[in-house]
Amino acid sequence: MPRQFTRAIGAIASTLVLCHCASAQDTQAQSATPEIITGTDGVKLSATPLETFDSAWAMAFLPDRRAVVTEKSGNVWLISAEGKKLGKITNAPTVRARGQGGMGDFILHPDFASNGTVFLSYVERDVDDDSLSGAAVERATLTLKDEGGELSDREVIWRQAPKVKGNGHYGHRLAVSPDGHLFISSGERQKFNPAQNMAMNLGKIIRINQDGSVPEDNPFYGNGAIADQVWTLGHRNPLGIAFDSEGRLWEQEMGPKGGDELNLIVRSQNYGYPAVSEGDHYNGTKIPNHASVPTFEAPAVAWVPAISPAGLMFYEGDRFADWKGDAFIGGLSSRALIRVTFEPDAEGGLKASEAARYEWGKRVREPEQGPDGAIYVLEDRDGGRLLRLMPAE
Repeated sequence: MPRQFTRAIGAIASTLVLCHCASAQDTQAQSATPEIITGTDGVKLSATPLETFDSAWAMAFLPDRRAVVTEKSGNVWLISAEGKKLGKITNAPTVRARGQGGMGDFILHPDFASNGTVFLSYVERDVDDDSLSGAAVERATLTLKDEGGELSDREVIWRQAPKVKGNGHYGHRLAVSPDGHLFISSGERQKFNPAQNMAMNLGKIIRINQDGSVPEDNPFYGNGAIADQVWTLGHRNPLGIAFDSEGRLWEQEMGPKGGDELNLIVRSQNYGYPAVSEGDHYNGTKIPNHASVPTFEAPAVAWVPAISPAGLMFYEGDRFADWKGDAFIGGLSSRALIRVTFEPDAEGGLKASEAARYEWGKRVREPEQGPDGAIYVLEDRDGGRLLRLMPAE
């Protein structure tokens, strides 16, 4: 299962019955016939629209065959097994969405079925200066109802530090490791140098305990409260993290002008930004590439021109048996779902490469594997749809 250590996934109905009637958007979604999408590999997918959202950001399947979807505006929706909105989950953090920031990720504790614990991320504003902002992560308890739910026992367990001006590059994707640690992707907030500054947790991959405390076996533990949290550094805008079936952590991030990356995350390593990149600055200033400074960890795959990667998941289902172990990346500017394959290299590692793109003219924010083996994708921006992708007959 994708993000199997963070998504408590039950069996969703293999045939989705679209029987909910409400808004005009709902009617449009349910009356739409499946679209046929042909990938660059020649594979044909049947894409069924299920629901519409305004700037959807994350999706998590629940053990009872339902799901949760967040919107950047702050809404957190409970979704039926048929893919329709049932109602809102209340007592979520209050956000003021600006630029790239608002409500963010939502994942389940591995033992959610017994403890109801969830983790969610969002952007918060400084109480004294509204121009300053940063990502925060909460641990909470989710109580489900027939038509919605409620969050309680909310506790902030991590914050980006410091809060800075601007509304970009928050990152704030979440994943729980096989051994139970919480990993957080933290963007460098379009400020460049914080990615190399160990007195800031911007531009880093963070590893903490589920209660927000810091594991003493973190690589930089003992070098200060911020450095203690850091697992890897030198990242730009990491908008996807996920564990594969072997328990390896992968991260994808937006490069500057080109140079988007998929990285295998290795404890204590420096991935080089802004000292190196496979892209260049938007003003045309050249940036040395990774090969020119081999002390920095190089990406497994880099894209020039950019794909603008968003959510990341690893497929482990049976519906697309040939795709087991492949990664799927949501593409924003590339307006595609991108499939990446892996094979052993001569040095005993993994070689990653883009295998195919599936395009239908929409920005793709988040891919997730459903428990029925289908691939579910959230389109970006207002009116973006939730689509269910199946092999075309």
